[in-house]
Amino acid sequence: MEISLREKNILILAGLVALIFLATNLSPRIAGFYNERQNNVENIQLEIARELRLIEEIDSWRERRKSVEESQALFERQIFNGDTIPVVEANIQRELSLKARDSGITVNSTRLAESIASDTWFMISQEMSFRTTDASNTVKFLQKLRESEPRLRVTEFSINRSRNQYNGSITVVGFSRSAGLSAQFSSSR
Repeated sequence: MEISLREKNILILAGLVALIFLATNLSPRIAGFYNERQNNVENIQLEIARELRLIEEIDSWRERRKSVEESQALFERQIFNGDTIPVVEANIQRELSLKARDSGITVNSTRLAESIASDTWFMISQEMSFRTTDASNTVKFLQKLRESEPRLRVTEFSINRSRNQYNGSITVVGFSRSAGLSAQFSSSR
């Protein structure tokens, strides 16, 4: 059986249509596969570059971490600790009286400490009246407060001279974290 010319042309045309159909269906798939592979290669190159940059910067990250840890330790030494607000207030009052005594200052009286709370902090204010016979003792006292750990910050200071002695008052503040203290604060005030 022989194929006629017309049948031959129909088969050739059908083959061309099938070839065009396959080309239009396979071409986007091949292009998609190629693009996906290209994106994967680019992502891998970016990850390699990032890893190399991190390896190069490892020393600077170590220095940053060390610096942050040192700053945190310094910060922790500057705040008062205690289980309750009265304990923190007593610690501040004791520290203030100790600095005064070490400086040659006599404590006349101390007022009750006042606390102000925020979400995460307590600020405790302590007022003290004092006397001394030597004005340089006051300078030593203020210097000791500046260098104190935990840190006591002076908010008010006054001094008067009467005869051969100096009388004054000072208000300092200290800070404490409120974690674990807030419930006790609201029930004790």
